[in-house]
Amino acid sequence: MTQRVTNWARNITYTAKEYHRPRSLDALRSLVTAATRLRVLGSGHSFNRIADPGADGVLVSIADLPPDLDVDTAARTVRVAGGVRYAELARTVHARGLALPNMASLPHISVAGSVATGTHGSGVGNGSLAAPVREVELLTADGSTVVVARGDARFGGAVTALGALGVVTALTLDLEPAYEVEQHVFTELPLAGLDFETVAAAAYSVSLFTDWREPGFRQVWLKRRTDQAPPVFPWAAPATEAMHPVPGMSAVNCTPQFGVPGPWHERLPHFRADFTPSNGDELQSEYLLPRSAALDALHALDTVRGTVAPLLQTCEVRTVAADPQWLGPAHGRDSVALHFTWVDDIAAVLPVVRRLEEALDPFGPRPHWGKVFTASASVLRGRYPRLDDFLALAGSLDPTGKFANDFVRDALGE
Repeated sequence: MTQRVTNWARNITYTAKEYHRPRSLDALRSLVTAATRLRVLGSGHSFNRIADPGADGVLVSIADLPPDLDVDTAARTVRVAGGVRYAELARTVHARGLALPNMASLPHISVAGSVATGTHGSGVGNGSLAAPVREVELLTADGSTVVVARGDARFGGAVTALGALGVVTALTLDLEPAYEVEQHVFTELPLAGLDFETVAAAAYSVSLFTDWREPGFRQVWLKRRTDQAPPVFPWAAPATEAMHPVPGMSAVNCTPQFGVPGPWHERLPHFRADFTPSNGDELQSEYLLPRSAALDALHALDTVRGTVAPLLQTCEVRTVAADPQWLGPAHGRDSVALHFTWVDDIAAVLPVVRRLEEALDPFGPRPHWGKVFTASASVLRGRYPRLDDFLALAGSLDPTGKFANDFVRDALGE
């Protein structure tokens, strides 16, 4: 590959023999049918080799395909092209008086890549970003288009699919009427005596942040829909200045705080869409486990914080409603998500990740597919009851394994 291509964090340099950015669906189809190995690169906001096809493969970005966004206001749906990012999608549907139910912390990530890896926002009643998907359009290994819609027996394996079924050329998402959100930030929430369920349900979306230098949480971010009851949060003090999730960093690029109401897409993310994030000097890991185990898991983390804290920039704790997707990290269980932003030193971080996974092992953690983890296929097999169904689906749509790569084979054991 003559052009050096890296992920967002620059910790991965892709090894593909070719890199292409087709401008039409026909050009993409030609690349797919000609390749023996092919993977799609979304916005590059993954921290492992999930997108790398290997040295004999072809890496494709679909960011230059027509950014189609077809909003059906009567049906409250939108058909979105695979290369579109959430910031663009959000602006378009909001202009039509509609909204997504939730967003991730960063609005700059691609829609197709986010749902393919199990990305999510927060809220005890909010599913992952795959939850609003009602239809996925796949360009499969032989160049044909396959549409899998909600109600199809294959649907549970088709959305959060790790790019292993084909190229996602479009998704159709459910929408709802537009709403406003206000954001309130609190500081210093103790771990001792924490009523996690009550805290997690204190607003439409809740995020807890800590550096694990001490027990407890340095910040709590409540995102309250203005059509819902005002938050009551007596357990921590309101922030007196705008906050960034990473201690010591300027909050200038964060979404507005102090209870100032604004459109849903300008409050649900932590960061503003008009802020273009540079390549991040960081690594990330994340694990989803049963929400019922949240408090026990947090106390287990507290026992290893001396190991975790020296390499940690920040840890975010969120909740995700149960997911029907076979490979969804919240599959079949309401979940708590423990997210870790590390310093950019993979050699130092990997031993800490292993120790962290050991501490969380009693709770059956499922890693986010796009982040740094060490769990083996044999471990993951026991945590995904529909894994064999997914492998059978992949075998039917991609019998030669054109869209598989070392990461997928290592993670799924196939």
